[in-house]
Amino acid sequence: MKMNVGEWLTHRAFMVGEKTGFVGKYSDYTFSEMNQRANRFADYLLKKGVQKGDRIALICKNHEDFVTAFFGSAKIGVITVPINWRLSTHETIYILSHSEAKAVVYDEAFNQDINELKPKTSVEIFICSGDSSTDETFENILNTYSKTEPEIISFDEDTILFMYTSGTTGKPKGAMITHNNLFAASIGLTHTIDWWAEDRFLLVAPFFHIGGFAPLIANVHVGCTTVLLEDFHPIKVWEIIEREKITSMMTVPAMLTVMADTVEKIKPDLSTLRYISCGASPVPPKLIETFRNLEISIKQVYGITEYTGAVSFWKESFDPDKYDSMGKPVMHGSLKIVDVDSQLELPSGEIGEILCKGPQVFKGYWKNEAATTQAFMGDWYKSGDMGKFDEGGFLYVVDRLKDMIISGGENIYSAEVEEILTDNHEVIEAAVVGIPNENWGEIPRAYIVKSENSSLTKEEIMEYCRTHLASFKVPKEVAFVEQLPRNAVGKILKNVLKDEAQKIS
Repeated sequence: MKMNVGEWLTHRAFMVGEKTGFVGKYSDYTFSEMNQRANRFADYLLKKGVQKGDRIALICKNHEDFVTAFFGSAKIGVITVPINWRLSTHETIYILSHSEAKAVVYDEAFNQDINELKPKTSVEIFICSGDSSTDETFENILNTYSKTEPEIISFDEDTILFMYTSGTTGKPKGAMITHNNLFAASIGLTHTIDWWAEDRFLLVAPFFHIGGFAPLIANVHVGCTTVLLEDFHPIKVWEIIEREKITSMMTVPAMLTVMADTVEKIKPDLSTLRYISCGASPVPPKLIETFRNLEISIKQVYGITEYTGAVSFWKESFDPDKYDSMGKPVMHGSLKIVDVDSQLELPSGEIGEILCKGPQVFKGYWKNEAATTQAFMGDWYKSGDMGKFDEGGFLYVVDRLKDMIISGGENIYSAEVEEILTDNHEVIEAAVVGIPNENWGEIPRAYIVKSENSSLTKEEIMEYCRTHLASFKVPKEVAFVEQLPRNAVGKILKNVLKDEAQKIS
């Protein structure tokens, strides 16, 4: 059977056409209505000469026009390029140029940015989601073009999505993701944790991140209702959970933290909420405990863009006491740990690089053969993350390979030190980086966000660490900060901290 992701919406419309598929910015939409929207958009692209393999960039928040544009494009083999709308104009121009985008759909709120970049790109078509005096509008397309099903001409191993990596070091790379990758990712999600047709999934994680995009695909695949939210605000999220009877959602730890801080202020009805998935970085154990007390299960996910999302999940039913792990691989996924130098597989308990294999593994990087070759060892994708398995097969992610600190010949895994630091009840967040040192090569420096009214001193932090860590792992420098720098999906930008530390030293 040939696989086209866009056609999933056609199948849903046929099977449960009158069911509400999406709760959007402007309206609620049945699966039939959303499918007709997608068909009209596909018809527009075809009539404008956009062909299979061409790229269309979406600079949009989480709303129905993004969903329409992706599924309509996918049906006719046009590759979607979601772009982080928080990027600077310079960064956006790079992605538009690198991807060779032929068309752009953008939110009205970004009008000024679009006008600035127009003369600096070769994009031929601009479509505004909202009002525009200069460009075609999404509303006009939906009112003008045909809702007839287009001919499906893209399948299986054809690329259908470019997900640009966050680019915390160097230029972002365009990961090429296929129909089959998205199919496998959906199976991995819905067959590893409880993901049901009767769910109402709150999708606030941004679509330009694989952690937001993959759930969109899984929701259509399984046939549940997606409630779209453009911007995260904790009180608004709790209100929507109550009003829309949300059963599940995807978050990052920074979101969970402020949700925990605000839940008592409004005391929402949480009776429908079964679980919250959380990824991008490890979830602090005390945060998992906070939500346990609210009778909300946290499902911790370890995900990678190049693996089309989820690599592994920890959930309580696997082992409630192993919440410090990333659980077990998703359905149809395989993992192994190898020695960084010899590339030989390591036994349980030993730390090495995490390698991933399965139908979720991406096709490669667009126009970057060198990076593609470097990313693979045979059929295995080299994650760049360091980890280990325990005897029960649970995965523990200990650090990014590039974030590992080598001090006096000893390996220090920053994540291990950060976990100890955040166990202190006066520490909200912590990040540990290696900075150059003449005697030791590198030494660990800790950046710490203290809780309100905390009187913690640097000396107390170091003493606390000495009681829990080997002496060589104890941070030699400590800096208290108001907040840690993060990218748009909540990952801490350690390169920024390293640069700052080197300026000080």
